[in-house]
Amino acid sequence: ETMSRQFEGPRPFGRETAVDIREEPESFVAAVDLPGFEREDIDLSVADRLLTIEAERETDDETEDERYVRRERRADSIHRSIRLPADVRAEDAAATYNNGVLTVTLPKLLVEDDEDSHRIDVE
Repeated sequence: ETMSRQFEGPRPFGRETAVDIREEPESFVAAVDLPGFEREDIDLSVADRLLTIEAERETDDETEDERYVRRERRADSIHRSIRLPADVRAEDAAATYNNGVLTVTLPKLLVEDDEDSHRIDVE
């Protein structure tokens, strides 16, 4: 009986959103589980090492002649902000959405060794 009550009532969707971030030699790749959303429902942004993922969906409007025995599908929204370990080139970021999984590729901002170094002459 206690176990059955865990599945009843609304559950906050945002806490269930799983995010994996993998580091590759030239980029970070984030995989985000967003089942049930459409591409148009998803909004992504990146600024100051912060990847922000927002998604919102609504259920269809009810009509008076519909009689539900049970109704669990509802409007959901998520908001996740994830701090990245290094700067990225936001203008070169790319995202795909397939089978409920959002994949975001964020190229690292690579600084050439010569640009940050200063030669010091030894006297």
